[in-house]
Amino acid sequence: MPELTETAPRRDSTPWGSILRNVLLVLVLLTMVWLALNVRLPSLDELQARIAELGLWGPFAFIALYAAVAVTPIPVTIMAVAAGMIFGLPVGTVLSMIGVVIGCFGGYGIARGLGRETVMRLLGSHAGVIEERLEDGGFYAVCTLRLMPGIPYWPVNYGSGALGVTSRDYLVATALSALPGQVSLIAVGALIADPSLVSGLAVAISWLLVIVLTLLAYRRWRATRTPQGAPAE
Repeated sequence: MPELTETAPRRDSTPWGSILRNVLLVLVLLTMVWLALNVRLPSLDELQARIAELGLWGPFAFIALYAAVAVTPIPVTIMAVAAGMIFGLPVGTVLSMIGVVIGCFGGYGIARGLGRETVMRLLGSHAGVIEERLEDGGFYAVCTLRLMPGIPYWPVNYGSGALGVTSRDYLVATALSALPGQVSLIAVGALIADPSLVSGLAVAISWLLVIVLTLLAYRRWRATRTPQGAPAE
């Protein structure tokens, strides 16, 4: 009597994971292109008027709008300047920091879901510098990129999620390194709304702090990348 042999179940060779990630990549790319081309933030005066009309809900609406902008490639500059014009330097700083940290962490979470390969394609021309800084990087790598002039927030958000920066390092680095730049922009808005010596000093001091912290963060990042016993550049 011949032996009965079990037939191994046929495995589905369709790479569904890869297909799904590519579909998500296309959707994210199309969404970002649409946002960049079609979404126009209101002018500072319009934004100020709209927030004022909301009364007590104004600060919450501002935080939500700021967070939404920070997830996308839309520059956050107008939001920070508007915070200074509408709420002044102290309150504007608090609201802006809440909004920007929420939005940045949202981008980080999206990137964790999309995966490295998909996000690197999404970053386009920013992929090289982001990968160089964040590959095996952590706190100081995020600080350096966040403070470095010319690099928008969104590539750092997505790159950090895709390249394995821990959520703790990412959140702490984002909160600390985004603060000086946010204050400098918020102070500009406060200076426009109510020119004063305090606002002018806040602009000058915050920009000086951005420069100093950028240099310090870069040096610490270089130190973490230099092998033990090798001279740092």
